[in-house]
Amino acid sequence: MRIRLLGVAFVALSVTGLLVSGPASATAAPSSGFNDWSCRPAAAHPNPVVLLHGLGGNGPGHFSYLGPYLAGAGYCAFAPTYGQAAPAIPVGGTVSITRSTPEIAAFIDRVRTGTGAARVDLVGHSEGAFQSLYGPKVLGYRTVGTVVALAPPTHGTTFGGLVSFGDFLGLGPLVGLVLATFGCQFCTEAIVGGSAVRRLTDGPITQPGIAYTIIATRYDALVTPTETAFVREPGVRNRYVQDVCPADPVGHIGMAFDPGIAQMITNALDPANAAPVNCGFGPPF
Repeated sequence: MRIRLLGVAFVALSVTGLLVSGPASATAAPSSGFNDWSCRPAAAHPNPVVLLHGLGGNGPGHFSYLGPYLAGAGYCAFAPTYGQAAPAIPVGGTVSITRSTPEIAAFIDRVRTGTGAARVDLVGHSEGAFQSLYGPKVLGYRTVGTVVALAPPTHGTTFGGLVSFGDFLGLGPLVGLVLATFGCQFCTEAIVGGSAVRRLTDGPITQPGIAYTIIATRYDALVTPTETAFVREPGVRNRYVQDVCPADPVGHIGMAFDPGIAQMITNALDPANAAPVNCGFGPPF
Protein backbone atom coordinates (compact mmCIF):
# COMPACT_ATOMS: atom_id res chain seq x y z
CA MET A 1 0.00 0.00 0.00
CA ARG A 2 2.80 2.40 0.85
CA ILE A 3 4.53 1.75 -2.48
CA ARG A 4 1.28 2.37 -4.34
CA LEU A 5 0.70 5.59 -2.39
CA LEU A 6 4.17 6.81 -3.26
CA GLY A 7 3.57 5.97 -6.87
CA VAL A 8 0.40 8.06 -6.98
CA ALA A 9 2.21 10.87 -5.19
CA PHE A 10 5.04 10.83 -7.70
CA VAL A 11 2.77 10.97 -10.71
CA ALA A 12 0.88 13.95 -9.30
CA LEU A 13 4.06 15.72 -8.28
CA SER A 14 5.63 15.10 -11.65
CA VAL A 15 2.99 17.17 -13.37
CA THR A 16 4.28 20.18 -11.47
CA GLY A 17 7.30 20.24 -13.73
CA LEU A 18 5.85 18.78 -16.89
CA LEU A 19 2.67 20.82 -17.15
CA VAL A 20 3.77 22.57 -20.30
CA SER A 21 6.92 20.61 -20.97
CA GLY A 22 8.01 17.46 -22.63
CA PRO A 23 11.09 16.22 -24.44
CA ALA A 24 10.94 19.12 -26.88
CA SER A 25 11.09 21.76 -24.12
CA ALA A 26 13.92 20.30 -22.10
CA THR A 27 16.17 23.14 -23.24
CA ALA A 28 15.44 26.82 -23.63
CA ALA A 29 16.97 29.27 -26.06
CA PRO A 30 18.10 32.71 -24.90
CA SER A 31 15.26 34.19 -26.95
CA SER A 32 12.81 32.65 -24.49
CA GLY A 33 13.84 35.34 -22.02
CA PHE A 34 15.69 33.22 -19.50
CA ASN A 35 18.48 30.64 -19.29
CA ASP A 36 20.50 33.22 -21.22
CA TRP A 37 24.16 32.81 -20.26
CA SER A 38 25.03 36.15 -21.83
CA CYS A 39 22.87 37.88 -19.20
CA ARG A 40 24.69 40.17 -16.79
CA PRO A 41 22.85 41.40 -13.68
CA ALA A 42 21.77 45.02 -13.63
CA ALA A 43 22.56 47.20 -10.65
CA ALA A 44 18.88 47.18 -9.67
CA HIS A 45 18.88 43.36 -9.42
CA PRO A 46 22.46 42.27 -8.78
CA ASN A 47 21.60 38.68 -7.77
CA PRO A 48 20.75 36.23 -10.54
CA VAL A 49 17.74 34.04 -9.77
CA VAL A 50 18.07 30.25 -9.78
CA LEU A 51 14.68 28.59 -10.26
CA LEU A 52 14.29 25.08 -8.82
CA HIS A 53 11.59 22.86 -10.30
CA GLY A 54 9.35 20.30 -8.66
CA LEU A 55 9.61 16.55 -8.46
CA GLY A 56 9.47 14.86 -11.85
CA GLY A 57 9.79 18.14 -13.72
CA ASN A 58 12.42 20.00 -15.67
CA GLY A 59 13.59 23.56 -15.26
CA PRO A 60 12.66 25.20 -18.58
CA GLY A 61 9.23 23.54 -18.75
CA HIS A 62 8.28 24.14 -15.13
CA PHE A 63 9.30 27.79 -15.34
CA SER A 64 8.07 28.56 -18.86
CA TYR A 65 5.95 31.31 -17.29
CA LEU A 66 7.96 32.50 -14.29
CA GLY A 67 11.33 32.42 -16.08
CA PRO A 68 10.39 34.90 -18.81
CA TYR A 69 8.39 36.92 -16.26
CA LEU A 70 11.47 37.42 -14.09
CA ALA A 71 13.64 38.14 -17.13
CA GLY A 72 11.12 40.76 -18.21
CA ALA A 73 11.32 42.29 -14.74
CA GLY A 74 15.07 42.76 -15.18
CA TYR A 75 16.49 39.64 -13.55
CA CYS A 76 18.96 37.14 -14.92
CA ALA A 77 17.02 33.92 -14.40
CA PHE A 78 18.24 30.36 -14.78
CA ALA A 79 16.35 27.08 -14.40
CA PRO A 80 18.41 23.89 -14.28
CA THR A 81 17.05 20.38 -14.48
CA TYR A 82 18.52 18.62 -11.47
CA GLY A 83 18.25 15.10 -10.10
CA GLN A 84 17.66 13.24 -13.36
CA ALA A 85 17.70 9.46 -13.09
CA ALA A 86 18.33 9.23 -16.84
CA PRO A 87 19.95 12.19 -18.64
CA ALA A 88 18.07 11.41 -21.85
CA ILE A 89 14.67 11.78 -20.19
CA PRO A 90 13.73 15.35 -19.11
CA VAL A 91 12.34 14.29 -15.76
CA GLY A 92 14.26 15.56 -12.74
CA GLY A 93 14.16 15.53 -8.97
CA THR A 94 13.51 11.82 -8.60
CA VAL A 95 16.89 10.78 -7.23
CA SER A 96 17.94 11.04 -3.60
CA ILE A 97 18.41 14.54 -2.27
CA THR A 98 21.94 13.52 -1.35
CA ARG A 99 22.65 13.45 -5.11
CA SER A 100 20.52 16.35 -6.31
CA THR A 101 21.54 18.97 -3.75
CA PRO A 102 25.23 18.90 -4.75
CA GLU A 103 24.14 19.27 -8.38
CA ILE A 104 22.24 22.42 -7.45
CA ALA A 105 25.24 23.75 -5.53
CA ALA A 106 27.42 23.24 -8.61
CA PHE A 107 24.86 25.02 -10.77
CA ILE A 108 24.80 27.97 -8.38
CA ASP A 109 28.58 28.20 -8.71
CA ARG A 110 28.25 28.07 -12.49
CA VAL A 111 25.73 30.93 -12.45
CA ARG A 112 27.91 33.02 -10.19
CA THR A 113 30.96 32.43 -12.37
CA GLY A 114 29.10 33.04 -15.61
CA THR A 115 27.39 36.24 -14.49
CA GLY A 116 30.11 37.61 -12.22
CA ALA A 117 27.63 37.85 -9.34
CA ALA A 118 28.67 37.36 -5.74
CA ARG A 119 25.34 35.86 -4.69
CA VAL A 120 22.20 34.33 -6.14
CA ASP A 121 18.58 34.24 -5.06
CA LEU A 122 16.64 30.97 -5.04
CA VAL A 123 13.02 30.58 -6.11
CA GLY A 124 11.76 27.03 -5.71
CA HIS A 125 8.42 25.30 -6.16
CA SER A 126 7.34 22.06 -4.47
CA GLU A 127 10.46 19.88 -4.23
CA GLY A 128 12.44 22.83 -5.54
CA ALA A 129 11.13 24.89 -2.64
CA PHE A 130 12.25 22.18 -0.25
CA GLN A 131 15.67 22.19 -1.95
CA SER A 132 15.89 25.97 -1.53
CA LEU A 133 15.57 25.49 2.23
CA TYR A 134 17.61 22.30 2.48
CA GLY A 135 20.71 23.37 0.53
CA PRO A 136 21.61 26.46 2.57
CA LYS A 137 21.19 24.52 5.82
CA VAL A 138 22.64 21.12 5.03
CA LEU A 139 25.26 21.97 2.43
CA GLY A 140 25.93 25.40 3.88
CA TYR A 141 25.35 27.54 0.79
CA ARG A 142 26.81 30.90 1.75
CA THR A 143 26.19 32.65 -1.54
CA VAL A 144 22.39 32.91 -1.32
CA GLY A 145 20.73 36.25 -0.60
CA THR A 146 17.01 35.47 -0.72
CA VAL A 147 14.91 32.30 -0.72
CA VAL A 148 11.35 32.35 -2.04
CA ALA A 149 9.77 28.93 -1.49
CA LEU A 150 6.42 28.07 -3.10
CA ALA A 151 4.58 25.30 -1.27
CA PRO A 152 7.56 23.38 0.12
CA PRO A 153 6.84 20.09 1.92
CA THR A 154 8.92 21.54 4.76
CA HIS A 155 7.66 19.26 7.50
CA GLY A 156 6.80 16.37 5.22
CA THR A 157 3.59 15.66 3.41
CA THR A 158 0.91 13.03 3.77
CA PHE A 159 0.30 13.14 0.00
CA GLY A 160 -3.39 13.24 0.88
CA GLY A 161 -6.20 13.72 -1.58
CA LEU A 162 -4.13 13.33 -4.72
CA VAL A 163 -5.30 12.53 -8.20
CA SER A 164 -3.12 12.00 -11.24
CA PHE A 165 -3.18 14.61 -13.99
CA GLY A 166 -0.72 12.68 -16.13
CA ASP A 167 -3.35 11.14 -18.40
CA PHE A 168 -5.21 14.46 -18.68
CA LEU A 169 -2.04 16.17 -19.89
CA GLY A 170 -0.94 13.30 -22.12
CA LEU A 171 2.17 12.72 -20.04
CA GLY A 172 1.27 9.41 -18.47
CA PRO A 173 3.65 7.25 -20.55
CA LEU A 174 6.72 9.40 -19.86
CA VAL A 175 6.08 9.72 -16.14
CA GLY A 176 5.17 6.06 -15.89
CA LEU A 177 8.38 5.04 -17.64
CA VAL A 178 10.56 6.93 -15.17
CA LEU A 179 8.62 5.65 -12.17
CA ALA A 180 8.63 2.05 -13.31
CA THR A 181 12.27 2.03 -14.33
CA PHE A 182 13.99 4.14 -11.70
CA GLY A 183 11.53 4.67 -8.87
CA CYS A 184 11.41 7.81 -6.77
CA GLN A 185 13.91 8.10 -3.95
CA PHE A 186 12.88 11.63 -3.03
CA CYS A 187 9.30 10.49 -2.47
CA THR A 188 10.31 8.43 0.55
CA GLU A 189 12.60 11.20 1.80
CA ALA A 190 9.87 13.87 1.73
CA ILE A 191 7.01 12.07 3.48
CA VAL A 192 6.27 12.84 7.11
CA GLY A 193 9.22 11.44 9.03
CA GLY A 194 11.32 10.99 5.88
CA SER A 195 15.09 11.27 6.10
CA ALA A 196 15.34 14.61 4.27
CA VAL A 197 12.54 16.11 6.35
CA ARG A 198 14.19 14.99 9.57
CA ARG A 199 17.49 16.52 8.54
CA LEU A 200 15.93 19.82 7.48
CA THR A 201 13.83 20.22 10.61
CA ASP A 202 16.47 19.13 13.12
CA GLY A 203 17.09 22.53 14.66
CA PRO A 204 16.57 25.92 12.99
CA ILE A 205 15.95 25.87 9.25
CA THR A 206 16.89 29.45 8.46
CA GLN A 207 20.49 30.50 7.99
CA PRO A 208 22.14 33.83 8.82
CA GLY A 209 22.21 36.42 6.06
CA ILE A 210 19.37 34.91 4.00
CA ALA A 211 15.91 36.48 3.68
CA TYR A 212 13.11 33.90 3.56
CA THR A 213 9.58 34.08 2.14
CA ILE A 214 7.27 31.05 2.10
CA ILE A 215 4.14 31.20 -0.06
CA ALA A 216 1.45 28.52 0.15
CA THR A 217 -2.09 28.10 -1.15
CA ARG A 218 -5.03 27.03 0.96
CA TYR A 219 -6.18 24.84 -1.91
CA ASP A 220 -3.06 22.68 -2.04
CA ALA A 221 -3.93 18.99 -2.42
CA LEU A 222 -0.32 17.86 -2.34
CA VAL A 223 1.41 19.52 0.60
CA THR A 224 -1.07 18.59 3.27
CA PRO A 225 -1.88 19.96 5.76
CA THR A 226 -1.08 23.21 3.96
CA GLU A 227 0.39 24.94 7.01
CA THR A 228 3.20 22.36 7.10
CA ALA A 229 4.84 24.39 4.33
CA PHE A 230 5.58 27.28 6.66
CA VAL A 231 8.78 27.91 8.61
CA ARG A 232 7.79 29.35 11.98
CA GLU A 233 11.06 31.07 12.77
CA PRO A 234 11.96 34.73 13.39
CA GLY A 235 12.31 36.82 10.27
CA VAL A 236 10.51 34.42 7.91
CA ARG A 237 7.58 35.84 5.95
CA ASN A 238 4.90 33.15 5.75
CA ARG A 239 1.78 33.86 3.75
CA TYR A 240 -1.05 32.20 1.95
CA VAL A 241 -1.82 33.38 -1.58
CA GLN A 242 -5.39 33.95 -0.39
CA ASP A 243 -4.20 36.39 2.29
CA VAL A 244 -3.40 38.73 -0.60
CA CYS A 245 -5.77 37.43 -3.28
CA PRO A 246 -8.80 35.95 -1.50
CA ALA A 247 -10.58 34.85 -4.68
CA ASP A 248 -7.62 33.08 -6.25
CA PRO A 249 -8.40 29.32 -6.42
CA VAL A 250 -4.85 28.32 -7.38
CA GLY A 251 -3.76 24.80 -6.48
CA HIS A 252 -0.34 23.33 -5.91
CA ILE A 253 0.64 22.88 -9.56
CA GLY A 254 -0.88 26.16 -10.67
CA MET A 255 1.38 28.25 -8.43
CA ALA A 256 4.05 28.30 -11.15
CA PHE A 257 1.59 29.85 -13.60
CA ASP A 258 -0.18 32.48 -11.51
CA PRO A 259 0.39 36.19 -12.30
CA GLY A 260 -0.43 37.32 -8.78
CA ILE A 261 2.09 34.90 -7.30
CA ALA A 262 4.67 36.08 -9.84
CA GLN A 263 4.27 39.61 -8.44
CA MET A 264 4.54 38.28 -4.89
CA ILE A 265 7.84 36.66 -5.89
CA THR A 266 9.34 39.85 -7.31
CA ASN A 267 8.16 41.74 -4.23
CA ALA A 268 9.98 39.22 -2.04
CA LEU A 269 13.12 39.48 -4.17
CA ASP A 270 13.07 43.29 -4.05
CA PRO A 271 10.99 44.37 -1.04
CA ALA A 272 12.27 47.94 -1.20
CA ASN A 273 10.45 48.35 -4.51
CA ALA A 274 7.43 46.15 -3.84
CA ALA A 275 4.43 46.89 -6.02
CA PRO A 276 0.72 46.25 -5.40
CA VAL A 277 -0.27 42.74 -6.41
CA ASN A 278 -2.66 42.51 -9.33
CA CYS A 279 -4.47 39.35 -8.38
CA GLY A 280 -5.12 36.77 -11.03
CA PHE A 281 -6.62 33.30 -11.13
CA GLY A 282 -4.08 30.53 -11.13
CA PRO A 283 -4.94 27.00 -12.33
CA PRO A 284 -6.97 25.32 -9.56
CA PHE A 285 -4.99 22.09 -9.53
